[in-house]
Amino acid sequence: MSTYLDAILARHRAAAASDGRRTDVLVAQAAAMPPTRGFRAALRDRSELAVIAEVKRRSPSKGDLFADLDPAELARSYQSAGASCMSVLTDAASFGGSADDLAAARSAVDLPVLRKDFTVSANDVCDARLMGADCVLLIVAALDDGELRELSSLAAEIGLDVLIEVHDEAELERAVAHTAADLVGVNQRDLVTFEVDQARAVRMASVMPVDTVRVAESGVRGRSDAEMLADAGYHAVLVGEHLVTSPDPVAALADLLVPLA
Repeated sequence: MSTYLDAILARHRAAAASDGRRTDVLVAQAAAMPPTRGFRAALRDRSELAVIAEVKRRSPSKGDLFADLDPAELARSYQSAGASCMSVLTDAASFGGSADDLAAARSAVDLPVLRKDFTVSANDVCDARLMGADCVLLIVAALDDGELRELSSLAAEIGLDVLIEVHDEAELERAVAHTAADLVGVNQRDLVTFEVDQARAVRMASVMPVDTVRVAESGVRGRSDAEMLADAGYHAVLVGEHLVTSPDPVAALADLLVPLA
């Protein structure tokens, strides 16, 4: 069955196929960048649930969420409310994001930043580093085993942390087999129906390797959700829509900072 991901990936793979830039040149440029801020480290050893606050203008399923947001202003709000890290959408066609959004948000604060996009090539990984990201997203459902190995290894080589996104136990198995899998996000949104399935994240937390930093993604709608995920064993939640559609993003974020056991 076709999923919302298929069309997006087709577009990104077409762009990667037509990218004539030399990867070795990009790798050298990326390796010369200043040190990253330590995305994974910012989520560990905390007394409260960490929040990865997202700069998100729109979504494929719901359209505009906060189309005219100011990335720098929103980033400062997130930092003041206690966010541990930020996520910035850089996909333009489906999410209205850009590399400029990431650069503006990161320059406004000292939080580590995830480039939230659909990474399908080595050049995509290098671009994440070159635009200033501290972490890159690899979606297991979007990549084959060889790509997982290659792209996660390259990310480590050029100083990026890697958030590996999974949806079920089979994808987690692949992540553990082919990557370090020390930072894993469980996307609670079903790829076929696009509905949020919170039982998925609760179930998945217990089967992750013990040293994995666990992140719950998508569908976190308030304090009760945060408490449930903290109780299940998550270190962090990645939250976008709930924050950017709130009349008071600062209060909405602060409400998610629940104590960890």
